[in-house]
Amino acid sequence: MAYHHGDLRRALLAAAVEAIGEHGPAGVSLRDLARRANVSHAAPAHHFGDKAGLLTALAVEGFTKLAAELRAAGERTGSFLEVGVAYVGFAVRHPAHFAVMYRPDLYRAADPTVVAARDAAAGSLRGGVGDLPSDASQDADPAVNALAAWSLVHGLATLYLSGSLRTVPTDDPEELARLVAGVLFSSPAG
Repeated sequence: MAYHHGDLRRALLAAAVEAIGEHGPAGVSLRDLARRANVSHAAPAHHFGDKAGLLTALAVEGFTKLAAELRAAGERTGSFLEVGVAYVGFAVRHPAHFAVMYRPDLYRAADPTVVAARDAAAGSLRGGVGDLPSDASQDADPAVNALAAWSLVHGLATLYLSGSLRTVPTDDPEELARLVAGVLFSSPAG
């Protein structure tokens, strides 16, 4: 991927996604990104400062995209189950972003842009928690319900991406998410 005039910052982020796909987030180097983008080794440092700055920008981009996809799924379907399916779909379509987003040890997790993007994604995921069935108690804690729902879809996405799922009823990650999440709750149409 050689950079040819335009948005160098975007080109460097795209190179980072490519490098993470090959070596994982810990294996990314600014020098490698400069080589991939065919720019001087100082160019990535100029835009991001250091590796943590680059991964911070990638985390912000990932959380922003995730929030948009979750919100769109909720608006399109009105189904909390489908918001969970969108979470798994995002992870599968954007594995490099997903790998960085949930490794706060690699980036500046307290950066205000990260906090805002992460909060927006969490808000989009929590938005339908009230739709979860509560057959155990009418006083179920929404925060616990939100954590349970996130744990389910995040865990499934992580297992899927790592190749840990050997025997599953379908190879389609979104259909698999529907089946697994459907064990706990069903969509309004369900």
